[in-house]
Amino acid sequence: QVQLVESGGGLVQAGGSLRLSCAASGRTFNGYTMGWFRQTPGKKREFVAAITWSGTSTYYADSVKGRFTISRDNGKNTVYLQMNSLKPEDTAVYFCAVRRSTVVVTTIDYDYWGRGTQVTVSS
Repeated sequence: QVQLVESGGGLVQAGGSLRLSCAASGRTFNGYTMGWFRQTPGKKREFVAAITWSGTSTYYADSVKGRFTISRDNGKNTVYLQMNSLKPEDTAVYFCAVRRSTVVVTTIDYDYWGRGTQVTVSS
């Protein structure tokens, strides 16, 4: 059982930056993949970024590549999403997720989800 709590969302102007954090608690294990997804009304939840347990491999959606950076601190059981050069189309509820596998996927096939944090980018 894993509990995830996101933080760091808010309102920012286009071109600005935010850093999201996701703290994991409960029965966690080494080897879990962690990722970020986002969802807006009328759209399906979409993949944003993922990182392996070692932190040596990262994966990004084309829409955020070069602007967002995912990282993790296993000692703190926390994953981060640094978001730079934000665009209005980045507006969404952002969810962190954990997959009980060392195999990274970019689908929604993750085992645990946070409740989400709202990110709003104004033009």
